[in-house]
Amino acid sequence: MVEHEDDGASFELEQIPAASDALDSSPSTGINSQRRPRNYTSEEERAVIRKLDLRLVLFIALLYLLSFLDRSNIGNARIAGLTEDLNLSSSQYEWLLTSFYITYISFQWMTLLYHIIPAHMYISLCVASWSVIASLQSVTRSFVSMLILRALLGVGEAAFSPGIPFLLSFFFKREELALRTGLFISAAPLATSFAGSLAWLITKVGEHAPIAAWRLLFLVEGCPAIIVAVIAWYQIPDNPHTARYLTPREKVVARLRLKAEKGIEEQVTSEKSKLDWNEIGQALTDSKCWITAMMFFSCNVAFSSLPPFLPTIINEMNYSALTSQALSAPPYLVAFVVVLLTAFLSDRSKNRSYYIIFHAILGGAGYLFIAIAGALKAASIWRYIGVYPAASGFFSAITLILAWTINNQNSDSKRGTGVVLLNVLGQFGPLLGTRLYPDSDRPYYVKGMAICSGFMLFVAILAWVLRRLLARENERWKSNDDDGLGKQEEEGLVDGDGPKAQRHFMNML
Repeated sequence: MVEHEDDGASFELEQIPAASDALDSSPSTGINSQRRPRNYTSEEERAVIRKLDLRLVLFIALLYLLSFLDRSNIGNARIAGLTEDLNLSSSQYEWLLTSFYITYISFQWMTLLYHIIPAHMYISLCVASWSVIASLQSVTRSFVSMLILRALLGVGEAAFSPGIPFLLSFFFKREELALRTGLFISAAPLATSFAGSLAWLITKVGEHAPIAAWRLLFLVEGCPAIIVAVIAWYQIPDNPHTARYLTPREKVVARLRLKAEKGIEEQVTSEKSKLDWNEIGQALTDSKCWITAMMFFSCNVAFSSLPPFLPTIINEMNYSALTSQALSAPPYLVAFVVVLLTAFLSDRSKNRSYYIIFHAILGGAGYLFIAIAGALKAASIWRYIGVYPAASGFFSAITLILAWTINNQNSDSKRGTGVVLLNVLGQFGPLLGTRLYPDSDRPYYVKGMAICSGFMLFVAILAWVLRRLLARENERWKSNDDDGLGKQEEEGLVDGDGPKAQRHFMNML
């Protein structure tokens, strides 16, 4: 070991293996004569995070925006003439929504493929598949053909979006995940607001177009993702060491900061990773995974029911179809801002439970307000006002639940399994949520709103229970882990006070 002075910070140097991706080795001798620092400064770390945010997270958010747009625009298509042109009953329309979620749930296991197939290949194929299927909805002529396409769309999107938080965990620390998850999740309310505005424009143009407005809607919103799929092949890295926009030094920093957080030796290679079936079994029997899955299920009852039916609900408030499309956008724009602010504060305070509890209560109160206003037959503006806290509440809660699930598992296999379980159980919520607004409940949908309110309040209770469970587990680990960490070689962030020692994995409350 030798020491090297760089900008006032002391770095320890070590020999590194020739197989490292971060530095070049001598091909003639097969022996790596290069040395690298095992520590890094906060300035270097910020530079790495900034590049990953700008080049990876924002691109992932774009993909998710397109994904959510193609999934949820059927609600806008409905009031643009879909049900009339295909002669769909209320029950048949509900089956179009349900068929998507049946396949979406059945193929949740594909999240684990992020740990096996190179991400740039896997994501590109996923985006290409769902974009083609979404565009083909514009040429359907019957209920059966639309039902098949909606089911296939569920397969394509199940392969992509549920595993995004798992993918981000390959690049970011636990206390950084909520904001990054929020950045791509907030694309959902942004997509919904964009869908409302775009649907309004397409409906207006469709009045003079040679094809029906709803067909034009599916075509315009489905085709762009085909082009983006090609870009994804070159833009998405498989891990920090394959990120083209990181310098060799930045790739080393990206590896070390994750290694220091986990407190274990990690080898980042270009080879495909293997799943640890023992760890998968442990995750499947972990009560933490089941509680967060139940929270996700409850949120999804509300999350899945409002976007497809909000334009219709507003339309039933005696607004025109065009006005309904326009008024469905503002609540989601507000939710977009609230999600980002909440995720930022949650990461900054390294706390998930309190924010989930607050936003679950906020969402529940919003749905309850809508239900009471409907029961009292109050003016439509009161029900519309209630949509704002409802949307902000469930979008924020979902963002933090996704991050919380990954935060409290200490290996890739466990994190991947936790995400799969979260989505398999959680996505049963839409099967219930999409059936809460039958035509017989028009125009107030009091029962559906009241049920969503109850599920959001249940999320708050589960979050409090999980916090208590995690706190007790942390105390137990502290009492059983009084030695051992000090014997490990220190490496990580260096800023004046010296390197931060590795610490035992602890649950984030």
